Amino acid sequence: MTGAPTGRMWAGKPVFYMSVKVLPHGEGLPLPEYQTTGAAGFDLRAAVDEPVIIPAGQRRVIPTGIIVEVPPGTEGCVRGRSSLGVKHGICISQGVGTVDSDYRGELMIPLTNHSGVGFLVRRGDRIAQMLISPVQRVALVQVDEVSETERGEGGMGSTGIN
Repeated sequence: MTGAPTGRMWAGKPVFYMSVKVLPHGEGLPLPEYQTTGAAGFDLRAAVDEPVIIPAGQRRVIPTGIIVEVPPGTEGCVRGRSSLGVKHGICISQGVGTVDSDYRGELMIPLTNHSGVGFLVRRGDRIAQMLISPVQRVALVQVDEVSETERGEGGMGSTGIN
């Protein structure tokens, strides 16, 4: 079913099906869903049996209780939720995670607590969001020179902050 068109449109583009398998410890939780009509990503929930404390300055990997079948030619991009980062200092440990279209394991969300106090994750909490984005495959080729640009080697703040 993954990748098949639903017949619906969103923002002028076709909507496609994506298969979701609910694991035993994910039973009873809502399927991931978009929270608003304009939301780019759908929320992923914590499938923990007991609350998990993420101590200040530490990491924990939180299960979602689902396996997703990301459509070929796309990636699932796992991002943090802004409210968790701003209000509680809870962020995705590696910044952003990629779920490849051939991955068939449970979605596990590594969270880091950047605050000075412990953070409690409860069953059903929305802990991350996933966007489905097209990807482009390239063929890498070694060369002796690369083309010149106006920017050149400037990086890491070379364009200023204003």
